[in-house]
Amino acid sequence: MKELNNILTELGISKVRLAKYLGVSRQMLYNYLSIEKIEDWPKEKAAKLLSLLNISEIEDLKKIKITGEYIIEVENRLNDGVKDTSNKDVLADLKGFNKKEQELLSDIINLLKEKLSNDKTRETYNSYVYLYHFIQSMEANDELKYILAYMSKSLGFTDPMEFNFNKEKQFIFESILFSAITLYSNGGASKNRLGDSHKRFVQNIEQKKEEKLSRTQELNTVKIQALKELGYTEINEDNAKEVFEKIAEIQSRKV
Repeated sequence: MKELNNILTELGISKVRLAKYLGVSRQMLYNYLSIEKIEDWPKEKAAKLLSLLNISEIEDLKKIKITGEYIIEVENRLNDGVKDTSNKDVLADLKGFNKKEQELLSDIINLLKEKLSNDKTRETYNSYVYLYHFIQSMEANDELKYILAYMSKSLGFTDPMEFNFNKEKQFIFESILFSAITLYSNGGASKNRLGDSHKRFVQNIEQKKEEKLSRTQELNTVKIQALKELGYTEINEDNAKEVFEKIAEIQSRKV
């Protein structure tokens, strides 16, 4: 099985993805790979592995030539197999979405699961926490969508002249971002030179936090006042409309 492991390594196939393709746990896959002869594997799993590599028997491993074309072919078969296996679990929770939305959500969920399974470092975990915050905030910040579009274009996934959002704003934002990233990549920026700029960045964030806290405190004060004036102790389904109207009225008194 050493030859099989070498082939899998050259193809860049992770054990997590192969386990998903075969429909087994990662530990079970390790057990399979420790067996000397593939003939001792469950027949269904052995056949699926041979199909992935496009060979009819294990001896044909020696005939495999790792070329770019072969890697792409195997990758496509692996992706299709993993998607079919994973979607059975994921799609059960996506009944309210159309087919394209289901496929997109399934791909995202499976990719995140794979990345987090492969890399347990704190850095990877924090990266996906930030991604979660990014997604949470996209509806309120158009620039976040422009960043995604820019990265998709710069990585070659999307045509650079495709604009799915506000074309003028997206064009301007992409141009500015390109200039900034070019400056960063070419070493035209340094921590010392940008110290003041980063200080203003921190101050801006702290100011926003203070404003948000102040606004929250103000709303809590008005809410308490509204409840007191109406003779209630809390907001519930029965009095919510009345309380919110009273809150609006109290706020209008201050204008």
